[in-house]
Amino acid sequence: MAKRDGTTWRPRQQDYARVFAEQNPWNYGGGGVPEILAYHVERPLGQGLWQRLRRGRTRRFQLVIGPRRVGKTTCLYQTVRRLLREGISPRRLWWLRLDHPLLMRVPLNELVGHALRSSKASEASPAFLFLDELTYADDWDLWLKTFYDERWPLRVAASSSSTAALRDRRMESGVGRWEEQYLAPYTFGEFLDLAGKRQEVPVLETLAETLDACIAHRPDTSALSPFRKVFLLTGGFPELLTGLSEKGFEAPDILLRSQRTLRSDAVERAVYKDIPQVFGVDRPLLLERMLYTLAGQVAGIFSPRDLSLNLGLSQPTLDRYLSYLVHAFLVFVLPNYAGSEPAKQKRGRKLYFVDSAVRNAALQRGIAPLNDPAEMGLLVENLVAGHLHGLSHQTQVRLYHWRDRNNEVDLVYDHPDRPLAFEVASSVTHTRKGLHALTERFPRFQGGCYVVAPDAFPTAPGDSEDEVGVLPLDLLLLATSAQAERELRLRLGAPREDAAEQGT
Repeated sequence: MAKRDGTTWRPRQQDYARVFAEQNPWNYGGGGVPEILAYHVERPLGQGLWQRLRRGRTRRFQLVIGPRRVGKTTCLYQTVRRLLREGISPRRLWWLRLDHPLLMRVPLNELVGHALRSSKASEASPAFLFLDELTYADDWDLWLKTFYDERWPLRVAASSSSTAALRDRRMESGVGRWEEQYLAPYTFGEFLDLAGKRQEVPVLETLAETLDACIAHRPDTSALSPFRKVFLLTGGFPELLTGLSEKGFEAPDILLRSQRTLRSDAVERAVYKDIPQVFGVDRPLLLERMLYTLAGQVAGIFSPRDLSLNLGLSQPTLDRYLSYLVHAFLVFVLPNYAGSEPAKQKRGRKLYFVDSAVRNAALQRGIAPLNDPAEMGLLVENLVAGHLHGLSHQTQVRLYHWRDRNNEVDLVYDHPDRPLAFEVASSVTHTRKGLHALTERFPRFQGGCYVVAPDAFPTAPGDSEDEVGVLPLDLLLLATSAQAERELRLRLGAPREDAAEQGT
């Protein structure tokens, strides 16, 4: 780096020492984790990750992935705090923010070696390393493989908003060595907890069983509609939600502030920093234009050919750019359900945003969707799809849509034993034609089809003349929220009975 006098500045040893001290205040200052870094409200991952690191039967490293601003870094700081409270010596806990200008200059093995020496780590007393923005380190996947295979005395928890971007590159390195923990935006159930409106629902082994229990239990969700509308436009991002109050639910300015924040941090930073850094994209403006175009087609079957012509891109380039947006956790794509994998890949795809508020922020829609029933319908479908998408990350159950000629079903949750199909509508009188066609074509969905609508009365498929059940929108969101929390706790090693109890 050149200085004004023409000489070159080189970082000194004390520069690195200052960075280490700033990033590890519990280690150098003798205190705990500052409250500003580890918010007191803990998401389920923040509550359980420390146990996976400390008590896991394997030494597998933990990679926390997910969209920007969902709280990945906060979750890691909360894990540090939990370990300190469990009596782990501060000198064994090391934080390295790998997108720091100085640390980006140093190979990962040298940074980790310094932490191990400073902590006097051993197999009996390993160091706990927290690697924030992991993918900014060169050859991070190869180094993690080396650390694991050579049994370096450490446990690792890492985060990145673009970790999934290197999936193909790291498949061989990661097998058996690390686990991905997906942190989705807040679910509706988590949001209600923050708002002091927690709604208990029963949680069982599968989403289908949970829905059966919810219909039998019939929790009252009639007062949740105003909260859902605010959640839909604010987004499931902790920093934006934790400041909400009862007054804030009625104030449009908080919705506009959240959209400005998401536009600058979740959208523009992903498009102009994360994706170019990982993939070397030299035309981020075109990538942003593509994202805006996709935002106008949310919840619809999109045509790659028409989109490529509109943007002036070749179809291979379009497909590559779309994969970047998927890997940056801005959007996800659902294939068409069919009986065989090749057929699924060849037929039309539907596109959704990971969070509806990100879509609104990209288009700068403000509060306009509140007064547009058609647009609100698309956002509600996106909200349901986002919840099921988050659940599918925890269960590894594939999520699809289905369309065959004039018949279609919005969402298909392809559980191997209890598959489900949902048609999201504004009224319970919505046509069942697509659901009937699906069960005729694929009998395995009989007894698992639902129309989802606001203010509906819950009805089991078996209690309906046409064998199509009815679910209130908010009840489905709550059930999916609770199921996702339960599955995450199971992934982190909680006993099944504890996971079920904590998920209610």
